[in-house]
Amino acid sequence: MTNKNHTTLYTGVTSNLPKRVQQHKESHFPKSFTSRYNLYKLIYWEAFQEIGDAIAREKQIKAGSRQKKLDLINAMNPEWRTWLVTSKILWMFF
Repeated sequence: MTNKNHTTLYTGVTSNLPKRVQQHKESHFPKSFTSRYNLYKLIYWEAFQEIGDAIAREKQIKAGSRQKKLDLINAMNPEWRTWLVTSKILWMFF
């Protein structure tokens, strides 16, 4: 996730992406990192069948440089469009 100016990036894991994105957008946890930096734009995601695999990937991404994160985002979403999530369907928002 990122903010409107794309200056800060956030990586996280969840078992319910639509709910988690909504929580970020509503600043459900006011003292959280995403709330403090106004991170509400979902610009990149990966799906996993096993939570252990997702957590391992999250750690790998977090350990990488900002440039590696930018490369991942740009490969999937070069225009940095916001993904709109409803139910279990992901829609790209223009």
